[in-house]
Amino acid sequence: MAVITSLAAFIGVLTVLVFFHELGHYGVARWRGVGVEVFSIGLGREIFGWTDKSGTRWKISWIPVGGYVKFVGDLGVASAGVEDREYTPEELAVAFHTKPLASRAAVVAAGPIANFVLAILILAGMFMTVGQRFTPPTIGSVVPDTVADAAGFQQADRILAIDSTAIEKFEDVLLLIRSSPGRELRFVVERAGTEVVLLAAPDSRMQEVAPGVEEEVGFLGVGFGPVVLVRRGPGTALWYATKETYFISKQTLIFLGRMVTGSMAADGVRGPIGIAQMSGQAAQFGLTSIFFFIAVLSISLGLINLFPIPILDGGHLLFYAYEFVRGKPLGPKAQDIGFRIGLTMVLMLMVFATWQDLGRLNLAERLSGLF
Repeated sequence: MAVITSLAAFIGVLTVLVFFHELGHYGVARWRGVGVEVFSIGLGREIFGWTDKSGTRWKISWIPVGGYVKFVGDLGVASAGVEDREYTPEELAVAFHTKPLASRAAVVAAGPIANFVLAILILAGMFMTVGQRFTPPTIGSVVPDTVADAAGFQQADRILAIDSTAIEKFEDVLLLIRSSPGRELRFVVERAGTEVVLLAAPDSRMQEVAPGVEEEVGFLGVGFGPVVLVRRGPGTALWYATKETYFISKQTLIFLGRMVTGSMAADGVRGPIGIAQMSGQAAQFGLTSIFFFIAVLSISLGLINLFPIPILDGGHLLFYAYEFVRGKPLGPKAQDIGFRIGLTMVLMLMVFATWQDLGRLNLAERLSGLF
């Protein structure tokens, strides 16, 4: 039953994210006069679909992973080139590759932007209805014989900033501490009306984040007061949702940067299996957890697609930047090589993430024993 719940939640979450991502591409494409041949949720053979008045084929496909929008003139679902064929004047008027550089860049960037917009709207909706979790960043207690105790933290200290990040709520403090095991942080605290600077490197501890799944996190040794839910008005909710989206994006990039440089283990990488497991866990905690999980994943999807890797949206934007600087597009052969390299990189990342998932489930050892 748990497997079915996880799989159903995973497919549902992925469908929402892919739909909004591709809807971003589609909406800006139509706005810029680009013809759209196909809007597909899923890959592979079509299960069912319909064709609208503009000629776009909307369809649901068999493989419930991913999706795509195919523009007039695209070589394939990844927009990895231009179809080498004769075009009618009507087709040339709406073909993607005949549009100005600014229009093509806007269409490509619209997908990741749509993911950020979705996250902001979900978070804003949560802040208006359920409320935003808020805990004043004031230290309620200091655990004896911990890093915080040794660094000189005191009860009633109000944390104003950690390194260059301004702090508004204690949740920000916890996130920064958890993501910085063993790394010295600079804390600016307010104590009796005076600003005090404290330096502390959180201890490294293993914490169970899911049944059988442990992650390395930082531990400082400070406690906080009661958590409250603050309901926001529409305008305020959008503002705080935008700030939350920026904060999550920033922390995600910092996390990825530390993994690339080797200063943090890659144990936190999640592949399809891990995301499915987390989807099922979110579903068990109710709609609020599901919506928050969708928002965080939407931010991650937006960030990943902006990476300058050919085959991803960021790779297309990289080619357009080259075209803008040089005044002419990159040659077809060079683009083809780039897309092949990009596809290899993405596949390697997927294999690595999936292997990490299997390791958490203790399946990697079992599989290796079969050969």
